[in-house]
Amino acid sequence: MPTDHLTPSKSQAAYDWIKLRIARREYSPGYRLVLGSLASDLGMSVVPVREALRQLEAEGLVTFERNIGARVSMVDESQYRFSMQALAILEGSATGLAAPELTADDIARARDINRRMTESFDHFDPAAFTELNHAFHSALYAPCPNRRLVDLVNAEWARLGTLRSSTFDFVPGRAQESVAEHEDILRLIEAGAPPAEVESAARRHRSSTLDAYLDHERAVGRLA
Repeated sequence: MPTDHLTPSKSQAAYDWIKLRIARREYSPGYRLVLGSLASDLGMSVVPVREALRQLEAEGLVTFERNIGARVSMVDESQYRFSMQALAILEGSATGLAAPELTADDIARARDINRRMTESFDHFDPAAFTELNHAFHSALYAPCPNRRLVDLVNAEWARLGTLRSSTFDFVPGRAQESVAEHEDILRLIEAGAPPAEVESAARRHRSSTLDAYLDHERAVGRLA
């Protein structure tokens, strides 16, 4: 059996490796995460793997059950809805606070990402579109001076990745509306709009995506 000491690099590597497989649904909700098997797959001892699982537990992605051990957390529609609502508040606030810090280069980079999102419509890939969507929003909220808030936004994005591979799988028509709203947010920032106005626009944008998803679920009879 491999031996090692608990180091940030090894526990982080284990965390990243397991989290990626949860996001890809290779480890689906309810999947049992066996320490020994994971350690063997990773080529390390169980110590950093246990630490990684505890970190994932803190994020709500893993649960520990008595006499069973670790499992991938079960999810339901309410968890997705609550995460989207939380992200609307957190990301909206971070974007508003970041707006005065954004440079012309930052805005140009965000607009270039939005252009690539538009160009993807001809061969639409919801997962790839979601990656670009994250990159766009990250470009706007990352300069937020409140680093704790940025950490919370990033954590909520990661959690959403485990709940849905892409909202645009369910409501692809929302993609066109989304890029138009992105441009509206960029124009507000360029015009020097007050942070509260930018925050409100970013929050409405996120809430509109959730509303589109919920309308779709009601239309197909999965929600009352």
